Amino acid sequence: MKARKSIFIIVIMILAGAVRAQDIQPQEVKEVMQKVADWQIAHFKDTYSGREKPHSPLDWTNAALYVGIVKWADMADDDRYYNWLKNIGIEKEWELFRRMYHADDHAVGQMYIELYRKYDDEEMIKPTIEQFDFMLHHQATTSLAWKSPFHQSRWNWCDALFMSPPVWAKLYNITGEEKYLDFMMKEFKATTDYLFDKSESLYYRDQRYFTQEDNGTKVFWSRGNGWVFAGLVNIMAELKPDSKEYKYFLKLYKTMAEKLLALQTPQGHWAMSLLGQEFYPTPETSGSSFYIYGFAWGINNGILDEATYGSAVERGWKAMVGHVTDEGMLGYVQPIGAAPGKAWPDKTEVYGTGAFLSAGSEVFKLYGGQ
Repeated sequence: MKARKSIFIIVIMILAGAVRAQDIQPQEVKEVMQKVADWQIAHFKDTYSGREKPHSPLDWTNAALYVGIVKWADMADDDRYYNWLKNIGIEKEWELFRRMYHADDHAVGQMYIELYRKYDDEEMIKPTIEQFDFMLHHQATTSLAWKSPFHQSRWNWCDALFMSPPVWAKLYNITGEEKYLDFMMKEFKATTDYLFDKSESLYYRDQRYFTQEDNGTKVFWSRGNGWVFAGLVNIMAELKPDSKEYKYFLKLYKTMAEKLLALQTPQGHWAMSLLGQEFYPTPETSGSSFYIYGFAWGINNGILDEATYGSAVERGWKAMVGHVTDEGMLGYVQPIGAAPGKAWPDKTEVYGTGAFLSAGSEVFKLYGGQ
């Protein structure tokens, strides 16, 4: 009798897997990723968020796009995406953006390091190493309080945890130099101790939101927490799972994942104000894509239980794909900001595309893509 029951359970599991595989096909994931990537590259020099000029190729907005494009390039059937990225680096002489200490201006270094891993050309990372070594020898000691003097010389806003720490983690990984890891850990912990609300398991965007309320709820910005959640994944991917550093990030990641799972809307996205779904019914695809990326990565790496988190990935991915136009533009990306706001089906931003492509890279693997 027990043998029959075991066989029945196995058959059910196999059938369930088959149903899931038929529901989201890896080839379809790949096709929509290519459509979105191609549209974004074709419209790379467009203006967004009401700006008069396009973003600099080294701006954080585009750096976040490159994080996703690199993941897509690794899946694509030709090197034209890698070549597109490499041409940007060559044109800009592999320099980071303008500000020495500002996390946003470090973010493009993530792309440079991934290209170095592919092409083994040290010129691609030389300027990043030189700048980071300077910062190590001239460390900022400014306050994390918002609008204190030179405050953004440190990571005092949650977006920064996506922009700069993964570059330090990647440098540590490729060089073996503990100094990069030690600095990253010190500063990441300082920011988390300052901005993380332990009672809510979420990050405030910055000090200004500690006491603010929105329709009676605390203000936890969706994309802001998405920056952090994706940043945790991108850092952990560079660390040894048995290291104390990895375990620190893993605890944070699991804590946030549990909270975020409970906050997903019935439609599959996450509200722009995470605790205020009823006041922000409009979909938002940049923060939501980061959460899908983080969940799918966790399942793929045996960290999150698929029975618990798999349906959230499925519903979320279907919702995101539903906001891709026939031409390949990802809609409902909230414009540049620092708090919950508005989004529209016919408006996008490059960082939203980067988040979508990051999500797709892990959804593809989850549903059997090779």
